Amino acid sequence: MNTNENTDRNTDKGLVLVLGASGKTGRRVADRLEAAGVAVRRGSRSASPAFDWEDAATWPAVLKGVTSVYVSFFPDLAVPGAPEAVAAFSAQARRAGVRRVVLLSGRGEKEAQRAEEAVAASGLEWTVVRSSWFAQNFSEGAFLESVLSGEVVLPVGDVREPFIDVEDIADVAVAALTGDGHLGQVYEVTGPRLLTFAEAVNAIAESSGREITFTSVPLDAFTAYLTEAGEDPAAIEIFTYLFTEVLDGRNAYVADGVGRAIGRPPRDFTEYTRTAAENGVWK
Repeated sequence: MNTNENTDRNTDKGLVLVLGASGKTGRRVADRLEAAGVAVRRGSRSASPAFDWEDAATWPAVLKGVTSVYVSFFPDLAVPGAPEAVAAFSAQARRAGVRRVVLLSGRGEKEAQRAEEAVAASGLEWTVVRSSWFAQNFSEGAFLESVLSGEVVLPVGDVREPFIDVEDIADVAVAALTGDGHLGQVYEVTGPRLLTFAEAVNAIAESSGREITFTSVPLDAFTAYLTEAGEDPAAIEIFTYLFTEVLDGRNAYVADGVGRAIGRPPRDFTEYTRTAAENGVWK
């Protein structure tokens, strides 16, 4: 008997812990699982029992009775100590009887790669979902306020990024948590084409019917603005890392992870902008 196949068939009968359940991907993963009749425990600081990456004492309670875990690290796998935290959590999960883990990771990030290695070495059945930049950053995240103001100002030029719709990430993660054939896979998930940030903003303007411009600024001017605005220094450090190392051109290519995982192409960025506009996000 193939042990992996046997485990695959039984995974969806257990309790699935979704970390980052109030975030962009975690919320969608949890909603999809519940809609499919899967028992879900939503893990976040505001949940009961609460989960906090910075407080390992909160981990045993949320892991009790859990079969599979969706791991979305907050605030980002790029922060110092993230791989060590993921490794420690994975070890705790195995001791608690967890069988499977699906890790949301990032492309071109050294710390994220170390977190992936920690999960792969944990002894758990694992799948990695290695993601490009979220399209939803423009509608639910860091760039929404700028879009609504009519001007998106970022320290990035003509580098191209294959923005991915987080709906696709959620579909891939749910398939990996509940289906067959995903164990030991690294799914690099991207959108179907490359866009500059200026092109992405133009697509949002067209779909929303709003006048929105994009302005590229030097990194030091951008970080100075964030500092003056009272932004958390740790958040500024993450922004600096993402806009220098991650957006240096190393990730300017599309990958086939969505198709390999769920057998369909990823959503195009314009499909995302049309849907977001129809939902009134940018009104």
